[in-house]
Amino acid sequence: MFGTTDEGQTVERYVLGGPELEVAVLTWGASLHTVVIPDRDGVPADVVLGFDDFEGYSADHPYLGATVGRFANRIGQGRFTLDGVQHRTPVNQQPNTLHGGTRGFDRHVWSARVSPEGVALSLVSPAGDMGFPGRLTATVTYSVSGSRLLMEYEARTDATTVVNLTNHAYLNLGGDGSGSIEGHELHMAADRFLTVDDAMIPTGEIHQVAGTPMDFRTAKPIGRDLRAGTEQLRHGAGYDHTWVLEGGVDPAVRVVHPGTGRMLELRTDQPGMHFYSGNHLDGTLVGKGARTYRQGDGFCLETQHFPDSPNQPNFPSTVLRPGEVFRTSTSWDFSTV
Repeated sequence: MFGTTDEGQTVERYVLGGPELEVAVLTWGASLHTVVIPDRDGVPADVVLGFDDFEGYSADHPYLGATVGRFANRIGQGRFTLDGVQHRTPVNQQPNTLHGGTRGFDRHVWSARVSPEGVALSLVSPAGDMGFPGRLTATVTYSVSGSRLLMEYEARTDATTVVNLTNHAYLNLGGDGSGSIEGHELHMAADRFLTVDDAMIPTGEIHQVAGTPMDFRTAKPIGRDLRAGTEQLRHGAGYDHTWVLEGGVDPAVRVVHPGTGRMLELRTDQPGMHFYSGNHLDGTLVGKGARTYRQGDGFCLETQHFPDSPNQPNFPSTVLRPGEVFRTSTSWDFSTV
């Protein structure tokens, strides 16, 4: 047992994998608690930010390790229209709904089913939950094979709704608490990204990365252009944008930490990669080992559909209807260089 909620629900912790990759998962928010991998010298370290105890996760925090939904990322003005009916969702990041609202999927205890392959975590979101229509049943399955972590998402509904699920782990391949991620070298197979307005809602324009700080087609340190001062970087206080992944490129994302040699290769079937450079970590969070998390101490690789998709008809659809199955997967493959 990892903890108990105020309502008396038990929060469990499950450990998967072995010496190549050991992953711990919590039933609270279907969260990644630890991801332990060796460096080039065989020295293991936990590479995700988080907390040592349940009290940290139950308090307010910026989605560390959590599965976010029912709709990951932002919905502009906290409203959308579906089949001619307008739905309102709680505004929890003015003026928008972020990651499902004031009590999204990250603030619930999920039920667990253990198998030889891993652990499947499920949550039933009733009709009207956070303003979303339809009773949605969501499942996230974590499995470890060698040095690969596979995250598989599935959802079904009894009425037409919208859904967008992802994991919101903050990564630092140097090890949790090791300092800035600006020296990590990031490569992303993306020619285009979504421009946003000053409220962080996509403008609808899909812009070429060429000639901008958003160009990661050739690997470069995350910090190289982070302070370039462009309008887009000012809006996000750094990188907080969605890149359009080019289908068929393997891997879609590669990150290397030169100091330890740890490398992460990401593969996904999602159309977007939301990269967040930890801009709003401000030193007020005390994480694992009583370390404070400051700006740029972790980065997020959120594979998902595009933000505000329910209000943007030119974006890939996030509508899920009865009889359909929302299904997607993302894998993280770890190695050293």
